[in-house]
Amino acid sequence: MARRLRSLFLFFAIVVAFSYLGGRFGGSVQAAMDVPDLNDSGTSSETAAFERFYDLVNSNFADPLNADKAIYAGAIPGMLATLDPHTTFFDPRAFRQLLDEQKGHYFGVGMEVGPRNNKTVVLAPFAGSPAYRAGLRPGDVLVTINDKPTDNLNTTEIADLLKGPRSTPVKIVVSREGRAGYLTFNVVREEIKRKSVTDGFFAAPGIAYIKISSFDDNTSRELDDDLQRLDQNKFQGLILDLRDNPGGILNQAVDVTGAFLRRGMTVVSARGRDYSAKTYTVRTGARGRDYPMVVLVNAYSASASEIVAGALQDQDRAWILGETTFGKGLVQSVLSLSDGAGLALTTAHFYTPSGRLIQRDYSHQSFFDYRYHKDGVTRNPNDVKMTTSGRTVYGGGGITPDEDYKAPRLDSLENQLYRTYLFQFARWYFTTHPKNLPAGWMPDQQTLDELRGYLRDQHFDFDDAQFTRDSEWIKRDLGKEMYVFAFGVDESNKVFAKTDPEVRKAIDSMPQAAALLEHAKRVTAQRRQ
Repeated sequence: MARRLRSLFLFFAIVVAFSYLGGRFGGSVQAAMDVPDLNDSGTSSETAAFERFYDLVNSNFADPLNADKAIYAGAIPGMLATLDPHTTFFDPRAFRQLLDEQKGHYFGVGMEVGPRNNKTVVLAPFAGSPAYRAGLRPGDVLVTINDKPTDNLNTTEIADLLKGPRSTPVKIVVSREGRAGYLTFNVVREEIKRKSVTDGFFAAPGIAYIKISSFDDNTSRELDDDLQRLDQNKFQGLILDLRDNPGGILNQAVDVTGAFLRRGMTVVSARGRDYSAKTYTVRTGARGRDYPMVVLVNAYSASASEIVAGALQDQDRAWILGETTFGKGLVQSVLSLSDGAGLALTTAHFYTPSGRLIQRDYSHQSFFDYRYHKDGVTRNPNDVKMTTSGRTVYGGGGITPDEDYKAPRLDSLENQLYRTYLFQFARWYFTTHPKNLPAGWMPDQQTLDELRGYLRDQHFDFDDAQFTRDSEWIKRDLGKEMYVFAFGVDESNKVFAKTDPEVRKAIDSMPQAAALLEHAKRVTAQRRQ
């Protein structure tokens, strides 16, 4: 036990060391690295003080002390919580998951699961995945996984059971609407690849639409593949959707931005207390392609997505549409620790090409309020900068869009349908209707009437007049759910984007994007003269 405690103290010493010296590793931003072992003689006076305090608690607490819980769940997260909202400790399981997300792949059965009516259900098996080929379908209720009941497990725990080494079997027992008894599926785990760039399409003649959901190891390559497939030489405009994109790898954000700027242009710079200042510039460039662009953002566009939006705005390359972004201007270095755990440590601040820091202030509020925007959106009046063509932009509160667009809030009926009943209805619908819906199908009045009847059978109390007022929203969101069942999640997302009012607004805003681009060209030409 004493040896075990000593190793925990040394682990804590490593974290303490990096809380002071993390900036030294800023050159490997978002790259995992090994941390050298610390020997006994290398412990600091602060660590010795902690060790004495731990001994005091361990000797006198009323119950036996759980060393893992005290250190991993208490001391280390508690210390990091005094630093900033984004420095994060990962236990070995969480760290493996983080690295898998950065790589864009993992080993498992390939399906999304989530809670519905106090049960965990299959939300969508990925097209072509082992789960899909085995016959698992949206709406299947997970009963057991490898004979382990799922009743008392959360979604993360269930997802962990579904993952595992390549080529290993997993037995999945489900219940299915309209089928008596249980269904058993024996599935062999495979490598599951998930793209961060969904397949783009033309939202209007000549106007392409591409969505980036995160920035992982493959994002810039996936974007290049999509631009080539769509043939950007024929673009009359591009809608780049960064809504709900939480960020990811800095270098990938630089490369994505570089697809739309000229070679040598600045994308972002990073500076920290003990971090060698570095400016990231475009390495290859757009090669003369200068079609107008509209970038969609919202309050959940953060970090790397803000680097992209900020650079394209500062360089007057794109028209930004939506809500003010999250406001995360901190750079984390991801460090792998000796026992498989990890640490995402803030080592620098990033600045847009104009020099603005878009990090929101978190010093006068709880981290909870900061994460959930309880402070409202603010900008720093002392951080005023100019874009390439002379437009005024501000730091301190995220990327402020050039044109505001806020999605309407759901009313009470829409909220209930979104959370529960549209999914349940789609699950029920395909027990009595064929799944081979025709291409381009969308819910019609007959489908809406069936939904009304289903809701009444479920004893759901709703107002008919409100149902009629919400019918266009209901058609769109019900169509999204039903497309998952009939065609798969990728086709569902595509149809949902095509019918998105904000995407239509982006199409309408393309003339402003074109005017911005032409104005920037004139200003640049005048300066060269």
